[in-house]
Amino acid sequence: MLSNPLFLIIIIFILIEINHYLRQDSPLVLKPKEFRKIILDSNHKYITLVEIKNLKKRMEVMIPSFNVKPQLIGISTNEIIKINTKIKPLHPDAEEQKNDYWSAYILKAKMSTFVEIEIEYEVKNTAIDKIKCLWLEIEWGNYGPFGSFKKFDGFALPNFIDISEINPSNTSSIYPIRTHILGSLDDPIGILKSYMPQDYLPTDILTIGESPLAIMQGRYIDYRNINANLISKLVCKGFHPTSSLATASGMQTLIDISGPTRVIISWFIGGIFKFFGVRGMFYRLAGEQARLIDDITGTTPPYDKSIVLGPKDTQTFCIKAAQSLNINVAVVDVNDLGRVKIISTNNNNNAEIIKRALTSNPAGNANQQTPLVLVRSNELI
Repeated sequence: MLSNPLFLIIIIFILIEINHYLRQDSPLVLKPKEFRKIILDSNHKYITLVEIKNLKKRMEVMIPSFNVKPQLIGISTNEIIKINTKIKPLHPDAEEQKNDYWSAYILKAKMSTFVEIEIEYEVKNTAIDKIKCLWLEIEWGNYGPFGSFKKFDGFALPNFIDISEINPSNTSSIYPIRTHILGSLDDPIGILKSYMPQDYLPTDILTIGESPLAIMQGRYIDYRNINANLISKLVCKGFHPTSSLATASGMQTLIDISGPTRVIISWFIGGIFKFFGVRGMFYRLAGEQARLIDDITGTTPPYDKSIVLGPKDTQTFCIKAAQSLNINVAVVDVNDLGRVKIISTNNNNNAEIIKRALTSNPAGNANQQTPLVLVRSNELI
């Protein structure tokens, strides 16, 4: 039986799956919870709270280090007068620390701990309006049965813009809406409400890009956290260099979501169909995320060094947002080549109108900061 090629192939795939799902990784995840901003004359201060959670039921993990590197996006270093960082651990089972030393901490199974981060900065008056956001890059240690390594996380502390700028022309049927740099501290439906033009109509359609929505859902990964294996390094070579799956880390991200067997089989079948002139079969077979993953440089800074996944629960989001705002809502994926993919919408009758309106990619793919587009559907019918 061992000489049967099909049997050998099945055994190989079983071993690949077992190796994939039994590999040990750190179960700790970091997530920002809340923030507040204090302005005192020329001094600006952000205070934010982050949660570190242990997802495992039977594993204790140690956190030997925790470092924060703040970056003011939009200005140069010579425009910064000062910038100071304070880190305060708020462990529920430890005494309050009176100094700046990070004591190694054991996070027990299914437990959480919190860290308060305070950033105080002063910039030149000419630079204040140029600040797009405060980006916090966190490098923290994870130590446990899986070994020892550094994890990298980052998130944006928003710098809101003046919503009085949002005043679409009565003669414009397609209006890109500029927002602050969105992040995981933003509520997606709250953002739509905040930037909605006051004179919108119930027949209008408000679209949001799939990547900005995914970022608000926290669905992005620092490329340094991806451990690419041999399979991802081999399979990625079969893709066009501009594809988000043409790098080992981009492909590994898909493998971690869809599983190695599905990706390998999809790659093999896709190659056969491609040989006969049928393209895109891999993306149809490998799962929805195969088309939605954006590799580094695929998203506006400061997320340009992150791999951004596709958003989750988009249909539910569209329905809830439409009910809350009394307007049609759609999540879309648009590029400069005129390709418009509607991920989800609360009203499928608007599909052709949305595609026609967004073919020219009015939101852009650079640093326009226009993730929302208002479409006056009654003017496009």
